[in-house]
Amino acid sequence: MLLPYRTNIQPRRTPYANYALILLNVIIFLLQFGIDPETGRFGYRAWVQSFVLVPGISPWWTFVTYAFLHANLEHIFFNMFFLYLFGRNVNDKLGHWGYIVFYLFGAAASGLGQAVIHAAHPAATLGASGAVAAVTGAYLVLFPQSLITVVYWFFFIGTIEVPALYLILLKMIVFDNILARAQGGIAYDAHLAGYAYGIVVTLLLLITRIVSSSQIDLWAMVKLWNRRRLYRDTVSGGYDSFTGLGGRQHVEAREIPRPSVDPEAQGRIEQIRQEISQRIAQRNLPAAADLYLQLMEVDRSQVLPRQYLLDIANQLASDSRPAEAAQAYEQFLSLYGSYEYAEQVELMLGLLYSRYLDKPQEAIQHLQKAGEKLTDPSQIEMCRQELARLK
Repeated sequence: MLLPYRTNIQPRRTPYANYALILLNVIIFLLQFGIDPETGRFGYRAWVQSFVLVPGISPWWTFVTYAFLHANLEHIFFNMFFLYLFGRNVNDKLGHWGYIVFYLFGAAASGLGQAVIHAAHPAATLGASGAVAAVTGAYLVLFPQSLITVVYWFFFIGTIEVPALYLILLKMIVFDNILARAQGGIAYDAHLAGYAYGIVVTLLLLITRIVSSSQIDLWAMVKLWNRRRLYRDTVSGGYDSFTGLGGRQHVEAREIPRPSVDPEAQGRIEQIRQEISQRIAQRNLPAAADLYLQLMEVDRSQVLPRQYLLDIANQLASDSRPAEAAQAYEQFLSLYGSYEYAEQVELMLGLLYSRYLDKPQEAIQHLQKAGEKLTDPSQIEMCRQELARLK
C-alpha cells in the first residue's frame, strides 16, 4: 500500500478557495444524512436524490452538484484529504476565483466522461473524486518535479520521497485507475476524465500564458526536451554553426588562448549549480538562495536562468537580507534587462537602497526608472512618495 501525505512545496498565499471547497463538501455531507420519519432508518435525506448524477435522466446541473455529495465517511475523508494535499498549491497558482472555476468545470468534465463511456448502462454517480482528479492533474503539470512523501506498508512500514510526475502518472492514474479496476462501485472513468481535463486544460493555460510558466512545470520540461532534440538533430546533420550551412565543412584549426581554470573550483561550481537546480525544483528557495551566495563567492560571473535568479532575489529580500538581495537584483537587471516586468525589479531595488541600505543616489536612479513604466496605481504612488522623501 502507498499513501502520499506531504509535498515539499508550500503555497505562498493562504489557499482560502481550497479551504472553502473542503468546508462546503463537509457541511453538505453532514446535511445529507438523517432519520427517515417513515421507516426510522438512518440514511440519505429525500432531497439528495435530486442532486445525484444519473446520465440521461437527471437535470444538467447535476453534472456539478453530484461532486458535493458523498456515500460515506471514508469516501469524503479521502477525497478531502487529496484535495487538501494537491489543491493548496494549485489554488496558489491559479488564484482563488480561477481555482474555483477550474474545480467546478473539472467536476462537470469528469461527470461528462463517466456519462459518455457508460451511456448504455447509466448508473447514479456521486462524489468529488473526479474534481479532485482534475486538481491532481493540474498539480502534475504545474509541479512535476516536486517531491511527495509517501507512506508504504507491506511487510514493514516506512516513508519515501517520490517525484510528483511519477507518483501521479504511474501510481494514481495508470495503476489505480487503469490496471487495478477490480473494486466495484468506483467511477474509474470519471477519475480518468478528471485527470485528462486537469492535465490538458492546465497545459493550455501555460501555453497561452494565461497562467505564468516557470522553470519547473511540465511545459518548461517539454520545451527543454524539444530544444535538446533540435540540437541533437542539428549536430547529427552536420550543421556548421560558423557558416550556417549544412554538411561537414573543413575548418582550419587555430590555437586560441584560454584562461586557466582551476579544476577544483570548476568542479565546485558545477556541484553548486546542480544543487541550486535541485533545490528550486523542490521549491526549497531558502536553501537555493544560500547556494547562490556560495556560487557568487566562488565565481561572480556565473549566470543562472532568469526565473531561478528572480526567485532567489525575492527569497533573499523576504529573508531580510537586503544587501544580498540587492546584489541578486542588480545581476538580474544586468542580464535580463528586457524582462517584461523589469520595472517591478527596479522598484524593489529602489526600496532596498532607500529603506535598508542608505544609498539614496542608487535608490533615486532605480525608482525613477520604475516610475516610467509602472502601471499599478498603488505602486506608482509608493514610488512617488519614496522619491519625494529622498529628494
